Amino acid sequence: MLDVPLWLWTAFAVTVLVSLAVDLLAHREAHVIGFKEAAAWSGVWVSLALIFGAVVFVVLGTTPGVEYTTAWLLEKSLSVDNLFVFALIFAYFRVPRAYQHRVLFFGVMGALVFRGIFLAAGVAVVSRFTAVLFAFAAVLFYSTYKILKGEEESFDPGKSFAVRLLRKVMPVRDEYAGMKFFVKEAGKRVATPLLAVVAAIEAADLIFAVDSVPAVLAVSDDAFIVYTSNAFAILGLRALYFLLAGLLDRFHYLSKGIALILAFIGVKLILQASHKTINSSIPEIPSPVSLAVIVTVLAVSVALSIRRPIQPAEAGTAPAGRNGNGVAPVSADEHLPADGRESGAGADETQRPGDPPQDS
Repeated sequence: MLDVPLWLWTAFAVTVLVSLAVDLLAHREAHVIGFKEAAAWSGVWVSLALIFGAVVFVVLGTTPGVEYTTAWLLEKSLSVDNLFVFALIFAYFRVPRAYQHRVLFFGVMGALVFRGIFLAAGVAVVSRFTAVLFAFAAVLFYSTYKILKGEEESFDPGKSFAVRLLRKVMPVRDEYAGMKFFVKEAGKRVATPLLAVVAAIEAADLIFAVDSVPAVLAVSDDAFIVYTSNAFAILGLRALYFLLAGLLDRFHYLSKGIALILAFIGVKLILQASHKTINSSIPEIPSPVSLAVIVTVLAVSVALSIRRPIQPAEAGTAPAGRNGNGVAPVSADEHLPADGRESGAGADETQRPGDPPQDS
C-alpha cells in the first residue's frame, strides 16, 4: 500500500466537494445543457483529473502516477456504456432535458458513495485472498464474451430493485413537479417520478460496478489510486453524456474496443494472480503497457467508427454494451412539454412516468 500523506487525501476530498458545489450552483436553474456548455464542463472535469494525476506523479512517484492515469482512462472508457443506459432511463421515464442534469448530479453523488464501498471491499478482499483475482478475471472474460456475441440482457428501469423498493416505501405521483423530488398531496409526502429516475440511475451503476471494480483492481490494489481515479472518471460522466448525446450510436466499434480492453485486463489479472500465488517468475504486465494498450484500442475503435460509418439499414440497431444494453440516445423531452407533464395528444392516460408500462 502507498504511504499517502493525509494532506493529499484532504486535497482530493476538498477538490471533489468544491467542484460538486460549484456544479450544483451553476445548474441550480433548470435548463437544457447545450453542446458548448457540455464541452466546457467536460474540459473542466478532464483538466481536474489530469492536474490531480500530475500531483500524484510528483508526490507519490512515477509508478503510482501511471497507475492512476491508466485506471482513470480505463474507467472513463468503460463508463461510455453508462451513457447508453442513461439515455434508456431518460426515455423510459420521459424526463425533460431540462431536468436531466439534476438527476445525473444526484446519481453521480450516489455512485461516488457506492463505488467507494465496493472498491474498499475489493481492496480488502484482494489483500487477503489474492486468488480471488482469478474470479475477477472470469467476470471480465464473461463480459467480453457477451459483447462479442451480441447477447443482450434487458434492463427495465421500472422493474429495477431500487425503483421497486422506492414504490414500497412511498407512493410515486403521476406527474413531474419541476425539479422537486418530493411534494405534499392531501397532507402526505409523496415522491415525484424524478426520484424514481435517480433510483434507476443508481441501480444501473450497481450493475456496471460488477466489471468496473475488478477491472480497476487489475491496475492497482491501492485504495487511494483506485478510488481517486474512479471518482474523477465518474464526476465527468454528466458532461460527457450531454456532449455525446445523439452521437453515441455513431461509435459502433467502441463496444468491440471495450471488449478487447476487458479481455486484456482479464489476462493482466490472471498473470498478476499467477505471479503472486503460483510462481514469482511468471511475468506481470507493467502499467505503462496497460496504458498504451487502452489508449491504442480506444483510438483505433473511434477511428474505425468514423472511417466506416454504420449503414442506414443498421442505423436502428445500437451496439451492445458490456452489459448487453445497446440503446440509442433519445431526446426524452420529445414526449413531454417543458413542465414535464404529459400532453393530452398521443399520451398514454393509464401510464405514469414513475410506473412501468402497462399492457393495453
